[in-house]
Amino acid sequence: MKVTLDLALLRDAVAWTGRAVASRPVSPVLSGMLLEAEGDKLRLSAYDYQISAQCDITAQVAEPGRALLPARLLVEVCKSLPRKAVELSLSEAEMIVRCGTAEFGLLTMPVDDYPKLPAPPNPSAVVSGALLQQVAGQVTAAASKDTTLPMLCVVRFDIEGENVWAAATDRYRIAGRTFAWSTIPPQGKKAAPPAFMMVPAAELESTVKGYGSGQAEIGWNDKLVSISGAGRLTTIRMLGEDYIDYRARLKLDYQTWAQVDGASLIAAVKRIGLVAEKSTAVRLSFSDGQVLVEAGGGGLGRATESVEADVSGPPVTVGFQPSFLLDGLVGVDTPRVRLGMNQPAKPVMVTEDADHPEYRYLVMALRLG
Repeated sequence: MKVTLDLALLRDAVAWTGRAVASRPVSPVLSGMLLEAEGDKLRLSAYDYQISAQCDITAQVAEPGRALLPARLLVEVCKSLPRKAVELSLSEAEMIVRCGTAEFGLLTMPVDDYPKLPAPPNPSAVVSGALLQQVAGQVTAAASKDTTLPMLCVVRFDIEGENVWAAATDRYRIAGRTFAWSTIPPQGKKAAPPAFMMVPAAELESTVKGYGSGQAEIGWNDKLVSISGAGRLTTIRMLGEDYIDYRARLKLDYQTWAQVDGASLIAAVKRIGLVAEKSTAVRLSFSDGQVLVEAGGGGLGRATESVEADVSGPPVTVGFQPSFLLDGLVGVDTPRVRLGMNQPAKPVMVTEDADHPEYRYLVMALRLG
C-alpha cells in the first residue's frame, strides 16, 4: 500500500472517523482504524459494534492495499504534521508516514482480525446536512447522560411521511423539534421501515458534525440507522421502541406568555447565575413590561437584573436550574423567545417566536422557598 494525499483531507477524515472508536473498546482490535487504498481513493473505517464510520477521500494510489493502525495515535500524528502533502507507505508491519522532513513509523495491527462493518439500511429520506445538524443540536441537550437509563439517552424520531418529530428527555426537561425531509421511494418490494427511530444521543451529536454541507441520506430498519453523504457513511445501532408520549406534554396551553429578546435573557441568566448556589434557583418574575432575574441571598451574595418583556396573562414567578434553562434558550433560532407558564411550580415552555413553533423545550420549574 502506497498513497499520497492532501494533509487537510487526511486530518479531517481521520478526526471524523475516529469519533467511532470507543474509549474502552471491547476488543483490542477495535481500537484501530482501517485504511483501504484502491483506485483514486483512500477509505478510513472505524467500528465499535454500536456505531460504524466510513470516510472516502481522494488520494493518489500508487499501490493498493489495506492496513489497521492505532486510531488514537493516528489522530494525534495527523494533528502534528506540517502543512505539506502526506505519503503513506506500508512496509511489512510498519506504516511509514512522511510529511515534509517529518517521518513516523507506526506499527500496524492484525488487519485480518478486524470485524466486517454492518451493511447500512437502504436510504429512505434525504435532508439538508445543515438542518440535520441544527435539529440534533437543539434536542440532544435534553437527553440524559446517565447510561444506567439507556432509554433516556436517546433522540426519538417519529416519522409521518415527510414530516418528522425529534425529541429527547432526561425526565427534568423535554426538547422537541419538527422538521421536514424528502422521502426516497423504496427499492423493490422491501418492507417499509418502522415509522420511528431511537438513536443514541451522544452518537448522533458527534456524527452529524460531518454532514454540515450538502445533503444527507437517512436509512433505517428495526436495528440500524444510517446517515450518508459527502463521501461519509455512518451506521448507529438503535435502541428499543418504548418512549414517553412527549407530544402530549409539548402542547401550548399556558395562562401566561412572555416574549423577550433571547440574547438579553441568556446574558442576564448567565450573569445572575454566578451567585446561584447548587441548591438554589435562578428566579424569573414576569410582570407588565419586564422579567426580573434574581439569584443568591446565601453565602455567595445576591444579584438582580431586569429585561424588557411583553407579558400577557397573570404575573408569575418561576425558578430554574440555570443550565437547564439556558439549554432551552440557546436552542431557539429566532431573535425573540417565548416562554409559557401556568403556576410557579409547574413546567415552563420555551419556544421560538412563532404561532406554530417548530422547536419546543419544556423545562421543570423548581419549587421556590
